Amino acid sequence: MDNQRPVIERFEPQDIGQKPWGREILVARTDTYIAKILLMRAGWGGHLQYHNAKDEAFTLYSGEALLRWTTPDGELHEREIGAGECYHIPPGAGHQVIAKTDCVLFEASTPHFDDRVIIAPFEGPAR
Repeated sequence: MDNQRPVIERFEPQDIGQKPWGREILVARTDTYIAKILLMRAGWGGHLQYHNAKDEAFTLYSGEALLRWTTPDGELHEREIGAGECYHIPPGAGHQVIAKTDCVLFEASTPHFDDRVIIAPFEGPAR
């Protein structure tokens, strides 16, 4: 019988870097999941996109945002969301978050980093 016990390891947060919409910080990474803090600037957002394999969930920790998503038939919907709201984004679901105010989001997902299919690019904040 193997008497090896799991080892607790310290993880150093990794600043993934500046994005047009703000900043992304990786705070956990394992073979089965990752966690990020997303700092989004008011007026900015990500692309309308979907993932082939990535399964993610997020919590809007602070701020106000616009959540946009597509239905299986391609119809686009949107709703304003506020602090404390949580959403699951399964693989294949078109989605986009646009910050109405400065926002902090917590994201947990499967560890798929290069799994993004852009439906429509974010063109930048309204001027």
